[in-house]
Amino acid sequence: MGDFTEATDPFALFAGWLLEAEKSEPNDPNGMALATVDPDGLPNVRMVLMKDFDEAGLVFYTNFESAKGRELLSQKKAAALFHWKSLRRQVRVRGLVEIVTDEEADAYYATRPRQSRLGAWASQQSRPLESRFALEKAVAAVAMKYPLGDIPRPAHWSGFRIRPVEIEFWKDGAFRLHDRVVFRRATPELGEWSKDRLYP
Repeated sequence: MGDFTEATDPFALFAGWLLEAEKSEPNDPNGMALATVDPDGLPNVRMVLMKDFDEAGLVFYTNFESAKGRELLSQKKAAALFHWKSLRRQVRVRGLVEIVTDEEADAYYATRPRQSRLGAWASQQSRPLESRFALEKAVAAVAMKYPLGDIPRPAHWSGFRIRPVEIEFWKDGAFRLHDRVVFRRATPELGEWSKDRLYP
């Protein structure tokens, strides 16, 4: 791919790195650590799967009533990290968050396996669960409600888009002399990126 520090378009660079990761990573190259903050400013981080991306941002889906859903709806900000160990690379993203359109959410939801769609209804994500049996019972109840045909998308289940204002690319270097480049812009609406090379 050449010298990534010379790149001028962070989205094109990300697309190239993701494509390479898809060829080398054994599991979930689209997996990213998603960081949010609660109302007290205490951080939370967990792994999620990015399901789409373009110049508008990075998209993932979740239950809006989960801890991350509530925090994202409240703060409208997030950070994400991709770490591709096989390539010794990582990408950090920080930005504002928006809800995807109903059309986008419906289209993705329709691609999910039937059991996953049942689970979206049955799981009271992030809330206390008395036993595994209680979860299986909840899934069975939803399956009885929708024995055949389409399972509609729950209103509390949709997607978020992180609209980046900062994207940093990191590549491992010998003796910890890593290569780092960060792209920044004032707001997601302002397409002009500034770029800085950073000390490792």
